[in-house]
Amino acid sequence: MATFHFLDPGPLIDKELVLKVSEKTLPDPVLNVAPSYRFKMSRLDRAIEMGRIDLRVGNSHNLVMYAGHIGYRVHAEYRGHHYAARSVRLLIPLARAHNLGTLWITCNPDNWPSRRACELAGLELVEIVDLPPTIDMYYQGERQKCRYRLKL
Repeated sequence: MATFHFLDPGPLIDKELVLKVSEKTLPDPVLNVAPSYRFKMSRLDRAIEMGRIDLRVGNSHNLVMYAGHIGYRVHAEYRGHHYAARSVRLLIPLARAHNLGTLWITCNPDNWPSRRACELAGLELVEIVDLPPTIDMYYQGERQKCRYRLKL
């Protein structure tokens, strides 16, 4: 099995939005965990965390179909500034550097802010899929995922 190498993403800045690596997770094939980067969203003028965004590297079936390469959360008091969409765009060069080919983001069908963030970031809705009862998200009460795609 090949060793995974984390890359230096370089500066990730869009106007006042800054992404900084806060955590890196090594792959764990036993637990079906892809290697990932976690970034803290903050502003240039303050170090307060406004949210987070993860980039998961790999193309396993569950990752591509249900979890997606990117997951994000913007804290309630910072919503409305398109930080999620802007953060996704900042991570596109890093996704390309990892040769992902296609970037997949998933979200629940009733999560309209997340769906809008995908659209603003340039992704297209491909389909809405039913979750199989064998995955964790199903056990947590989720039943479907929207699958958004961006060809890199």
